[in-house]
Amino acid sequence: MLFRSMAISKLPKVIIFLLLLVLLAACGGSDAEPNTDSAVSTDSSADTIDTSPTEPAAEVEAEPVRITVSGAFALFPIVSLWAEEYSALNPNVTFDVQGGGAGKGMTDMLTGAADIAMLSRDPRQEELDQGAFLVPVTIDAVVGTVNANNPYLAELQAQGLTPEEANAIWITGEIATWGQLLGTDAAESINVYTRSDSAGAAEMWALFSQGEAQEDLIGTAVNADPGLAEAVRQDPLGVGYNNIGFSYDQATGLPLAGLQIIPFDLNDNGQIDPEEDFYGTRDELTAAIAAEIYPYPPARALYLVTKGEPSPAIAAFYRWILTDGQAFVADAGYVLLPEARIQEALTLVEE
Repeated sequence: MLFRSMAISKLPKVIIFLLLLVLLAACGGSDAEPNTDSAVSTDSSADTIDTSPTEPAAEVEAEPVRITVSGAFALFPIVSLWAEEYSALNPNVTFDVQGGGAGKGMTDMLTGAADIAMLSRDPRQEELDQGAFLVPVTIDAVVGTVNANNPYLAELQAQGLTPEEANAIWITGEIATWGQLLGTDAAESINVYTRSDSAGAAEMWALFSQGEAQEDLIGTAVNADPGLAEAVRQDPLGVGYNNIGFSYDQATGLPLAGLQIIPFDLNDNGQIDPEEDFYGTRDELTAAIAAEIYPYPPARALYLVTKGEPSPAIAAFYRWILTDGQAFVADAGYVLLPEARIQEALTLVEE
């Protein structure tokens, strides 16, 4: 250090001055203006605003929708399935589906206690006058039932039942014993069962039996499809009628344990011919309904009904039923609507 001080002191003053300027410039580098390019590249907020792509807007959750459904037991199984599948695809939409009979469903819908009625008969004029708006969704049928342990089952299944005989059993009561029905001397009474609740199945059975309305039917009145099926299952001499879904086992497609189906003598020749024998499985029966071999009534179209035109949420549900939802119809034991009728129904619920 002493050597350096002495060496510098001997330099000319001009050179010393220049050296001092160089040293001062080097020491003041940290106060210089920042490089413009460096400032842009380190300003992360500026980068995000100016150069990053626009972020997609957050998806708005659909408003929750709850749809209440009431009515016909004929539709209850398939509508419950449709509701479950539709909710899986549209989690914001939930359903409350209740059976109770077609009459209860229409009353609930028209009074505002339900959004949709399940209807298994034609509408009444007074229901139409109150704004009932019908959309067909599938087809099924009512069948006659008998106890599987009936002592005359073989004879009944060989002979079958005609509308005239059904009339004499369920309307006029003229046929009261198994002997009268089968042309034998059997004296046991036919124990007749019918529905106590307002039911589309009962109306269809009354029409098949050459009556005009459910009120024409006689017999021990039992509430609901399950109740009527159980009454016949418990009575070896009992006869009744049920929707397909309560006459055949959903898992096996065979008649429900304890029940057998009464075949119809369609050509009125006193016997069930091979072409009339399609009751062994549910699939055989639904094929006969689709081919219109089985009579209408007691086969019929089934409807979903709202008071006035359906809301957008219900209309969307209907459109799904009439398109993707038809894939569930056959496996559930129902009959597909003809394509022309599906298209007509879709025009009722267009977007």
